[in-house]
Amino acid sequence: MTPSAKRQAVGLLTAEHGLSVQRACRAVRLSRAAYYRPSVPRVLADHGVIDALEEVVKAQPRWGFWKCFDHLRWRGQRWNHKRVHRVYCALRLNLPRRTRRRRSRETVHPLDAPATLNHTWAVDFMTDTLYDGRRFRTLNVLDEGNREGLAIDVGMSLPSVRVIAVLDDLVALHGAPRALRVDNGPELTSLALTRWCAQRHIALHYIQPGKPQQNAYIERFNRTYRTEVLDAYVFHSITEVRELTAEWLVSYNTERPHDSLGRVPPLAFLPRPTAPQESTSALST
Repeated sequence: MTPSAKRQAVGLLTAEHGLSVQRACRAVRLSRAAYYRPSVPRVLADHGVIDALEEVVKAQPRWGFWKCFDHLRWRGQRWNHKRVHRVYCALRLNLPRRTRRRRSRETVHPLDAPATLNHTWAVDFMTDTLYDGRRFRTLNVLDEGNREGLAIDVGMSLPSVRVIAVLDDLVALHGAPRALRVDNGPELTSLALTRWCAQRHIALHYIQPGKPQQNAYIERFNRTYRTEVLDAYVFHSITEVRELTAEWLVSYNTERPHDSLGRVPPLAFLPRPTAPQESTSALST
């Protein structure tokens, strides 16, 4: 029985049954001090916790409860974790969690990704929609050597000609990779892309149909991009998507720690030379 319910019971006993406040409080096991103490609405009592949580979540929208709680403790707030979690759930800030582990039914093929720039680039597509329902696609290119996002091209249509144009720009900037790891989409199996790779002596490593885990590095990159950009904002135009994507890609490569790289950003783990002619010859020997 909560204190507020006990106060109501005391009021009922004194008003309808004629008991004194002392006897009524003794009957429901509530101190008279607690009975006379004015009740404070929970919203007002938790005002400080609410403001602190909203400030943290606004700055870091993808942090879970324990990261928020540890951050508040680090800032000197001494609220009990149960109280903070109650407010956290009341504000509906708790993120969905996977409750069932999926068991792998197939053998995972190891990925050959030496810590060398321009050894293998992974290429993949993503799809999303604008606020008005129009669909757009993104072409993502990742260097598996240091997990650096080389490019994210956004457009309503991304045919093989557009893919080749993006790869041409990247080769001119960083040098040509030894191989491209791609799936079996029509843009990536086209004759135009096959000829382009053959002319530059770039091998095409196709994954098996229905096995995206064989291109796991860029699939993990895609998940981060979707979580932190595509699912985090409402876009009204392609221009908004491109501008925010460009800002996020710089932050991803230079600021965001990567767990598999020793918790440092990709360009801190393996910096990329600024001169295009140095990107292949100096590092691949």
